[in-house]
Amino acid sequence: MDLREDSVRLESLQATSRNMSSSSAFFSANQSPFFSPRSSTCQLSESTRSDAQCNSINFSADPPSSSSGIQVPECLADVGFSGFQKFDHVPSTTLVASGIRSSYDHMGDNGYNVPIAKHRKHMRNHDMSFSPVPISLSSNRRRSYDIYIGLHGCKPSLIRFTNWLRAELEVQGMTCFVSDRARFRNSRKHELWERAMDVSSSGVVVLTRKSLRNPYTIEELRFFSSKKNLVPIYFDLRPGDCLVRDIVEKRGELWEKHGGDLWVLYGGLEKEWKEAVNGLVRVDEWKLEAQDGNWRDCILQAVTVLAMKLGRRSVLERLTKWRDMVDKEEFPFPRNENFIGRKKELSELEFILFGDITGESERDYFELKARSKRKNLTVGWSKSSSAEERHRASGSRKGKEPVIWKESEKEIEMQSFERQHYQRPKGGQSSRRKRSKKTVYGKGVACVTGDSGIGKTELLLEFAYRFHQRYKMVLWIGGESQYIRQNYLNLRSFLEVDVGVGNSIDKSRINSFEEQEEAAISRVRKELMRNIPFLVVIDNLESEKDWWDQKLVMDLLPRFGGETHILISTRLPCVMNLEPLKLSYLSGVEAMSLMQGSIKDYPIADIDALRIIEEKVERLTLALAIVGSILSELPINPSRLLDTINRMPSRDILWSGREVHLLRKNTFLLQLFEVCFSIFDHADGPGSLATRMVLVSGWFAPAAIPISLLSFAAQKVPKKHNGTQFWRKLLHSLTCGFSSSYSKRSEVEASSMLLRFNLARSSTKEGYFHFNELIKVYARKRGVTGAANAMVQAVASRGSLSLHSEHVWAACFLLFGFGNNPKVVELRVSELLCLVKQVILPLAIWSFVTFSRCGAALELLRVCTDALEAADQAFLTPVEKWLDKSLCWKPIQTNAQLNPYLWEELALSRATVLETRAKLMLRGGQFDIGDDLIRKAIFIRTSICGEDHPDTIAARETLSKLTRLLANVETHTSS
Repeated sequence: MDLREDSVRLESLQATSRNMSSSSAFFSANQSPFFSPRSSTCQLSESTRSDAQCNSINFSADPPSSSSGIQVPECLADVGFSGFQKFDHVPSTTLVASGIRSSYDHMGDNGYNVPIAKHRKHMRNHDMSFSPVPISLSSNRRRSYDIYIGLHGCKPSLIRFTNWLRAELEVQGMTCFVSDRARFRNSRKHELWERAMDVSSSGVVVLTRKSLRNPYTIEELRFFSSKKNLVPIYFDLRPGDCLVRDIVEKRGELWEKHGGDLWVLYGGLEKEWKEAVNGLVRVDEWKLEAQDGNWRDCILQAVTVLAMKLGRRSVLERLTKWRDMVDKEEFPFPRNENFIGRKKELSELEFILFGDITGESERDYFELKARSKRKNLTVGWSKSSSAEERHRASGSRKGKEPVIWKESEKEIEMQSFERQHYQRPKGGQSSRRKRSKKTVYGKGVACVTGDSGIGKTELLLEFAYRFHQRYKMVLWIGGESQYIRQNYLNLRSFLEVDVGVGNSIDKSRINSFEEQEEAAISRVRKELMRNIPFLVVIDNLESEKDWWDQKLVMDLLPRFGGETHILISTRLPCVMNLEPLKLSYLSGVEAMSLMQGSIKDYPIADIDALRIIEEKVERLTLALAIVGSILSELPINPSRLLDTINRMPSRDILWSGREVHLLRKNTFLLQLFEVCFSIFDHADGPGSLATRMVLVSGWFAPAAIPISLLSFAAQKVPKKHNGTQFWRKLLHSLTCGFSSSYSKRSEVEASSMLLRFNLARSSTKEGYFHFNELIKVYARKRGVTGAANAMVQAVASRGSLSLHSEHVWAACFLLFGFGNNPKVVELRVSELLCLVKQVILPLAIWSFVTFSRCGAALELLRVCTDALEAADQAFLTPVEKWLDKSLCWKPIQTNAQLNPYLWEELALSRATVLETRAKLMLRGGQFDIGDDLIRKAIFIRTSICGEDHPDTIAARETLSKLTRLLANVETHTSS
């Protein structure tokens, strides 16, 4: 929808037809900061744009027919003017605010333009009584609205807040009319807006320090106060600030600058102005304050208040349910109350994401030097990009031009600050320019990079807690390449979208697997591209490409520059051509404070020992926290701890891979880990449960681990004993009656010990905790016998698909290998059959149906089929025993002959997997592959169960359906 349609709907209230081609209310979509390739690209002359800049308003009364972006004047910012919308569509029509002076002919000292004089005359000649009696309109032309939202100002934070408020109201089914009337001078439009005020059920007025000097805000306050339906929102004010006497007499720090006889500034009447301000005092029920730290609460409270006034009980129920979910699941970790330092990094992240800094962070902010040049930055060029587009995007621009963003479906271009680094020419060589790095400010995407254990997650968590009120919700995603897509699709529960295969875009035909996956991702991405702000945190991004299909992770993300912000932590040096915020070590004072903890009176010798420890652990924040916890929990001084760590023998470990580079060169950190294990073993005996829980944690997925599941797996790891096998069996038989209670007590004690010594991190989920990636890598490389098998067996016996899906996938990775990854776990045939029935088949179907993860589900079933076929071949291999060799007349038998029941179960399990694969192929239109798979399944079932068995008959019905569909495809192709 463009601005022409908005103007037509407004003027329909007046029963006056206008020409739809009028250029005074239209701006070219070609110049929108985020225009869709499907939108109109009509161009206007500069004179037309300047005229439209002051004579149009972005308002829609009906649900928009498309989501195409529109161009808006530079003087305005993201305040949407829209009517009722369906839940699955939010219009991108917005007004934007920056450089507001250009929209006025003449600006006074107080920021008001000469055309306001017309309004002064209008108000003096018509002493408005603001009677609630509606202005006469034609009954068939009149349109009612639930909410009228009035505001004044172009402050980015005000625009962002109002955008969010409007979008939230519309998502809950309340129609809105949003207006900043001081931006326009067309008297006819002002009359239409007055009619829109009259036909609105409630009036929300967003008040700022400058609102009380705006004639239109005063008019709105008086009008809605007279109708008893005013809901004021104090944006940078408090209700106690809006007292007539304080304002007029300029009392207080606030009104000393912004107070006085404010009605004089716009030529109004003192009586009317005081009546409007005093009306705020009489509104006792709905006094909403939007301060810097409570935006979310204020908006949800406003939605609740307005829903109550309109009698929308269903809205109240949805909001209550949503609040309960957010309170429990928004953050993965509780806030670190002992967070130290990082003020500079937090301030820069705020500036990168928001483009400005507010509140207390402003004092901590460091100055960024201005860059004189800005050049194009291309993010994610698609293969379809033409050479002309690349050339046009790579051209440099001179001067300080505004940042312009363009977006199409497969490529994003953005013009931003660019930092150039040059090398001086050596000898006769010409200077070579190093790779340029780009920093984009105010476009809602930031990246933090650094070594493992340096504190990236802690920084992102602290930022999320500090600024979570600026977002509707913090969406935390694990960035590990094997799990990132599933983690992204898990947002469906928070965004209330269905990503199952039954919701394909085109239901008139069978969509391919790739189309179904893309549709599921696009539904999540669409929710993140509304005017409702979310903070998407991608923690520990391992690669820019997805592990499953090598597609760019960027394809999952919403467009940059929207209301949703993206915050990434990674060990990669560069992500999406953006210059990351390189996270450095803590300062010496901060590191010392972290290690000392509550003990501050160490002697000089111990202080020197702490400094040596800090150097040897390479100032890693994780290691410093572990040292601090040891000193706090045990009666040991730093000097003795340093000596203990140095005397701890290091283990011989075969290091390989990129992820272990840091551990390979930091042997002192490994010795520190071993000191912790020794402490656990000293407290609970050799091979303590706490130590085994750490060692088995390395094989779990990089997600929150249930303590009960981890403890169950750790108890399956062999424990060190100095006694003989006989004494161990005797001890077990004597204590079997007490094992349950002792195990539970031991589990609680071990978990508490891991948390106290900072080897594990508590989770917001009750009964879960996390392990740092460095600790998990060391646990895997330490190579404890049976740890991986214990993890797989624990997941197979006690894992829940709905609660522990990441760990179920991790067990499958260990069992089958996938791709180039080797198999880690070998199971007996009976154990494999149980795992296929209880874990693998349910996981594949659940991933396919619920999340449209077609490729992952089919790959899982394929490797499962290969494993079952390998086991079947082993069953058919002749088995030679020493007794058979001595008896030459006895024929050599196979495992299938020795254990026919188990062999039949193995064959039938393989048939079930083949049939499941065939049915899934049917859902993706791959009928030829499905036909081949189902024939194999039928052969197995017929051989073992017979032709009349119900399973065989069901498989034949599937074959008939596949054959019919395959024939239809061949007929359609030949014709």
